[in-house]
Amino acid sequence: MRLRSMRDDLMGYFFIGPFVIGFLLFTLIPIVSSLYLSFTEYDMFVPAEWIGLDNYKYLFFEDSKYWQSVKVTFIYVAGGVPLRLAFALAIAMLLNTTARAIGLYRTVFYLPSIIGGSVAVAIMWRYLFGDEGVINAAIGVVGFDAVRWFGNPLAALWMLIFLSVWQFGSSMLIFLAGLKNIPPSYYEAASVDGANAFQKFLKITLPMLSPVILFNAIMQTIAAFMTFIPAFIISSGTGGPLDGTLLYSLYLFRKGFEFFHMGEASAMAWVMLIIVAILTAILFMSSKFWVHYESKGGN
Repeated sequence: MRLRSMRDDLMGYFFIGPFVIGFLLFTLIPIVSSLYLSFTEYDMFVPAEWIGLDNYKYLFFEDSKYWQSVKVTFIYVAGGVPLRLAFALAIAMLLNTTARAIGLYRTVFYLPSIIGGSVAVAIMWRYLFGDEGVINAAIGVVGFDAVRWFGNPLAALWMLIFLSVWQFGSSMLIFLAGLKNIPPSYYEAASVDGANAFQKFLKITLPMLSPVILFNAIMQTIAAFMTFIPAFIISSGTGGPLDGTLLYSLYLFRKGFEFFHMGEASAMAWVMLIIVAILTAILFMSSKFWVHYESKGGN
């Protein structure tokens, strides 16, 4: 019995071994190492030298580009996440039917989320928003002047926001699953009471979807803070024009792998972790005022 128990234990360790090794090598050890490096001066070519909080002091009080990256990232998150969620919910409601070929439509709308983070799509986006691109051509057709997307910092940032909104597929599928869990009898009862479509959406759909909205808001906020590839490709790795697309992750990358200030880059990574943790906590704490759980019978 003891030998059999040992054999079962060894078999279990054998199967979980790859995950444990991968977690240690690619997650836990890098996290601990980056925390240590954030208190050092390290350029990857000489041994790290302990300098305490100097990296954090430099970022907070001396590095103007750091605060520019923070501002740009918060604008990107505040503009992109609500628009993305609203667009995803609208499409999910349109696709919440049993019409013919509805599965094909759902697949087509989900495709941008699969390919949206690729280098090829970012390059395509640059051409679409170029001075002679399709977007400016469409703007000209309706009678407006062409926009210099790559010459105006705010326009360039909104170009990135539009790309993030276009990648709404994953949120759409989650909203669609939530919509299918709302009992049709609720809408039938509301119709009997004379409620119109907007009242049904406001009084039934939104409260019943509020846990799903909370989940999507948290996941999309975290993903927005980690956005890197579109900003890197569209701005050619500079964050231009005039640092208008200098997202936090892009500046972190430039700190570490362009300027070789690995200590400052590690400090930036930990500050971003704290910022995301605080925003997530705020969303969770605010949820008691607007998230409806049926099991509790209220908000």
